[in-house]
Amino acid sequence: MTSSTAARRPIVHHHPHPPHPPPGRPPRAVLDLGAVPTAPSCARAWTRQVLWEWRLADLSDTAELIVSELTTNAMLTSRREGRSFIRLTLNLDQGELAILVRDFCHSTPQPGNAGADDENGRGLFLVQAMSDRSGWYPTGDDPPGKVVWAVARPE
Repeated sequence: MTSSTAARRPIVHHHPHPPHPPPGRPPRAVLDLGAVPTAPSCARAWTRQVLWEWRLADLSDTAELIVSELTTNAMLTSRREGRSFIRLTLNLDQGELAILVRDFCHSTPQPGNAGADDENGRGLFLVQAMSDRSGWYPTGDDPPGKVVWAVARPE
């Protein structure tokens, strides 16, 4: 039996709580996603993890619903425009979580006109109902696009 003289690495200890963000700078996380049908579910899972790391798990259900609706809309509009990706940004500042989704479609977001039996067309209404405030703005850069955003606060 041969023995190794290589130095052993120290044991990495598991810490059940994530580290605190750097002092003096609000936490910010950015995720680029392909404009593909799996984007909303990936965005929800990523948002859940980020909020856990920021110790805001109690805001996860609300944030995941908002993220799901905004990324679904962005994915659909970006695909129609032939653009390949969207960007999800989470900012935490002064106790508020800002959720921003950038797409590459210059058109104005329009709430759907869903009938009683329709399964689609309620996303922006849900975002408005679940958030403290929401809106959108054009990016003003190249390629053109917009950012649709919503703000939520922990209860």
